[in-house]
Amino acid sequence: MRFSNGQRITVMGLGRFGGGLGITRFLAKQGTSVLVTDLNAAEALSEPVKQIQDLIDNGSVVLRLGKHQVSDFVECDGVIANPAVPRPWENQYLNAARQAGVDITTEIAVLIDALPGSASVVGVTGSAGKSTICAMIAHALEKNGQRVHLGGNIGGSLLEKLAKIRCEDVVVLEISSAMLYWLNNFAPKVAIVTSLFENHLDWHGSQAHYQACKEKILEHQNADSFAILGPDVAHWPLNTGAKRISIDQNNLKHAPLRVPGDHNQLNAALAASACEALGLNRENALENIGDFEGLPHRLAYVCERDGVKYYNDSKSTTPNATTLAIDALRPTTQGTIHVIVGGYDKGVDLSSICKAAGKHVKLYAIGDTQQAIVKQSEGADGCGTLKVAAEHARAAAKARDVVLLSPGCASWDQFKNYELRGERFIELVSQEGDA
Repeated sequence: MRFSNGQRITVMGLGRFGGGLGITRFLAKQGTSVLVTDLNAAEALSEPVKQIQDLIDNGSVVLRLGKHQVSDFVECDGVIANPAVPRPWENQYLNAARQAGVDITTEIAVLIDALPGSASVVGVTGSAGKSTICAMIAHALEKNGQRVHLGGNIGGSLLEKLAKIRCEDVVVLEISSAMLYWLNNFAPKVAIVTSLFENHLDWHGSQAHYQACKEKILEHQNADSFAILGPDVAHWPLNTGAKRISIDQNNLKHAPLRVPGDHNQLNAALAASACEALGLNRENALENIGDFEGLPHRLAYVCERDGVKYYNDSKSTTPNATTLAIDALRPTTQGTIHVIVGGYDKGVDLSSICKAAGKHVKLYAIGDTQQAIVKQSEGADGCGTLKVAAEHARAAAKARDVVLLSPGCASWDQFKNYELRGERFIELVSQEGDA
């Protein structure tokens, strides 16, 4: 979709965390008349609204908060849909736009279309490891003097930084399945698919639809493209000519890493392969990745108190991520791992988390999924809130034990995002006395 002065564009979803800010500012700079509509009321959006108040004041942006109106989707020249909108093929407002012949696109599609044609684009998707791999790639390339821009679900919107992206730069995009649903011609020079397991059934409706969206990252690659695939997706079909690079976890050559766990060895191998496809020597890439210190809220060491080590893995929003975190910390302790789990219910199978409970793993369940976890787990403690769980885990933990926040669920039932959940955990376990 092309934008020009005087067009009327509807942005569907400013978002409580400002996900629509980048596209709103971009559209205003193109001279379009922007209407931002969001189901959240004004008070819930006060912070992101402040960041576009100048555009509201000069008349470039109009707000429609607390509701959507069909007229806003049919009496316009284009709609920018928020990928967070579940099952968009069923959404009455988007369907109204389709029936009226109004073009619909997304922020990430606008960005990809606007990038310099010769910039090397790396697209990273999969059920786990996306953010870490993106950050590893950027870390390795930047240490080698390459200019890298992180975007998609990591690093914020790149639309406001377009003028700074040069033809010789590398753009690394973390792409969710919801984003891929809307991308019909995405052809990254390097595509990485990390893994696939059950996730986001609340958005997709079925695992088959979820997988089909993930596979779209490979559909339009060509003979100059590289498809780097994790062990359980190594068989996925590629477009004609694309170069397949499969990573076999059983034959991984372990590299010295600061971040713990076999899953991070796999992440490093995938990231190094991407760097190699972009021209960096593989050994050099692995050496650079070796001093990568990890992402905030991803198996991040917090502190040690009375011989007990505390780790914040709030970014764990899938059961698989939780089991990987537990496995990563097993070699670091001779005691029990006390794991705080649970949160918003995305409709996925939590049995792998529940099966982790046992002699050396104790679960403390919180949030919407608390009941299901307690019911299926051996000796799980139903705590309700993060505060209570931190108190119980801290009281039960002994020297050489580990206390780990790795929820395996989204945060939206009790926290606006996983960052706030992680920050609250850090606050609770770092303070003196009882949590």
